[in-house]
Amino acid sequence: MGFKTMLVHVDTGRSAPARLKLSADLATRFAAHVTGLYVRRPFQAPAFTDAGPAMDSLYRTYENATKADEALATAAFRDFIGGTSLSSEWRVTDGLAEEIVAAHARYADLVIVGQAEPEAAATTTPSDLAETVVIASERPVLIVPHIGVTKPPGKTVLLCWNGTREAARAVTGALPILKQADKVIILLVDPRNDGDPDGPGGRVATWLARHGVKAVVKRDTAGGSDIGGIILSRVADQDADLVVMGLYGHSRMREWVLGGASRTLLASMTVPLLVAH
Repeated sequence: MGFKTMLVHVDTGRSAPARLKLSADLATRFAAHVTGLYVRRPFQAPAFTDAGPAMDSLYRTYENATKADEALATAAFRDFIGGTSLSSEWRVTDGLAEEIVAAHARYADLVIVGQAEPEAAATTTPSDLAETVVIASERPVLIVPHIGVTKPPGKTVLLCWNGTREAARAVTGALPILKQADKVIILLVDPRNDGDPDGPGGRVATWLARHGVKAVVKRDTAGGSDIGGIILSRVADQDADLVVMGLYGHSRMREWVLGGASRTLLASMTVPLLVAH
């Protein structure tokens, strides 16, 4: 089992080069095919704008900006991936990024997107792209921090476990990386007694061991604190370079409502997150 096809969302944000470099590193590691995807957002006419010369001018401005952005994204993909010996392809399509990326994600083993960038223009990638793709595509998604990464992810992995379906999907999706890791820490916060004689977390550690994953179980208590904050603290304590966790949320009137830990990690991540729903 491994990653044979990776989909990376490419935009013109400041964090795109770091995302592409990480994608190239992972593709080299797993001998994977990389598909780069750029989505042109559709033209949206301002409300109460009369048709005629003013509308023509607005559309020309949109078209010129879109062509310039597409050229930048294409060049970035070519520089980091397309111009290398990696197996790759470049796709450009029109539509809403959150819908297009989720649709293309269903044909990939791993999807790579960026964390929402602070103070990004409203016309760039939507701020909820990552969580929308995770929940809508049901594929493992690697979210790259907008601050970039200092080292390739996957040597020391913090695996957040609570026995839920989402956590199980995340761990299964991360198996190719976990099997290559030097160290995997299974973190349980306020774990419930699941009847395992080895204690909470014992069963997942045994399952991972059968896949050749070297894992240790560590238990923590929240004590009324935000679980997301505890996870971030343990990332720093253990010098982890990747977090694996389930993403918890549901749709309400076309808006994704996330759990507390998920919100904290997506807003304040310091290392890449590999998540699933």
